[in-house]
Amino acid sequence: MTDTTIYDVSIMGGGLAGLALSIQLSRLGYSVLLFEKETYPFHKVCGEYISMESWNFLEGLGVPLSQLNLPLIKELVLTAPDGTKLSAPLDLGGFGISRYTLDERLKNIAVETGVMVYENCKVSDVTFDNSLFSISASSGIFTTKVCCGSFGKRSNLDIKFKRPFTSKTGKGLNNYVGIKYHIRTDHPVDTIALHNFSNGYCGISRIENDQYCLCYLTTASNLKDNHHSIREMEEQVLYKNPHLREIFTESEWIFKEPITISQISFSKKKQVENHILTLGDAAGMITPLCGNGMSMALHSSKLATARIHKFLQQRIDRDELESLYTADWQRMFSKRLFIGRIIQSMFGQAAVTNIFVRVMKLFPSLTRWLIRQTHGQPF
Repeated sequence: MTDTTIYDVSIMGGGLAGLALSIQLSRLGYSVLLFEKETYPFHKVCGEYISMESWNFLEGLGVPLSQLNLPLIKELVLTAPDGTKLSAPLDLGGFGISRYTLDERLKNIAVETGVMVYENCKVSDVTFDNSLFSISASSGIFTTKVCCGSFGKRSNLDIKFKRPFTSKTGKGLNNYVGIKYHIRTDHPVDTIALHNFSNGYCGISRIENDQYCLCYLTTASNLKDNHHSIREMEEQVLYKNPHLREIFTESEWIFKEPITISQISFSKKKQVENHILTLGDAAGMITPLCGNGMSMALHSSKLATARIHKFLQQRIDRDELESLYTADWQRMFSKRLFIGRIIQSMFGQAAVTNIFVRVMKLFPSLTRWLIRQTHGQPF
């Protein structure tokens, strides 16, 4: 089916960045298409901690956070593979909410606002010609003036566009595996804990309904070395951290099987690919150890909205749209990603991580400074 209408904006990917962008643009009076390959609600591999910088923005979109009785998170606990532990206050703080709940609420708001949301719809190709985009999706072929990509950590479109990080070897900041569970356990409601193990780390924090999000990241080689068995890897690697052993052996497991994602890359990415504006993880990922990717995704949607609005009003041309959005994104997030990569490099090898955590315990002001560098201000 070919739709002959020329729409204002198409958005590929219905995560936080894509949904937030669609709502803002629709409220400005533009015709917006959003394509999501899954069907809402659904779970995603995500730490499900959002810093307070996003609270007012989400409530402005229509998410009644104040009414949801969400856990407020004010403390960080960090442990080394040998169990060495340090604690630090989160100056800005955050809150916990599952993507299952948040994405569904944002989708409903988008639909109510007038966004045409295509669920269970995969985009196979995008072409740009004569100032218009042609979107080939399982629901048909569509034409739009602006196209945005918020397709997450890795997708078929990354490969289609031959983005450089898709062809890099599995070294450095490439080829990670993410594993997520929801559990019930005995853990402080106001605390997010990051427990390190050899070549990885595991976060735990409270979400809604008396549940906790337990999500960890590790290298693909860790999984390979344990016969590609998640359970064997957890017992042989994660359990060496006594805090993780306690969580894994004494908690109530809500998921029968974990949610997983592979081939995660933290390499640098472009904010514009083939005239497509990228947002959220598609534009650049901060390492989960920094715990702030969800706020970055939401904030990037606000930056993109402002520039797209000016473009559709014909106040700037396409070259200016692309260059100004890239500059906005870099100014807002490049330092966070740089600091995140430095922090990431301090963790991995068990002996190095054990020493680093002990050093951080001696300098609590350094710990708080690093935390501040990975969080922004309310927007």
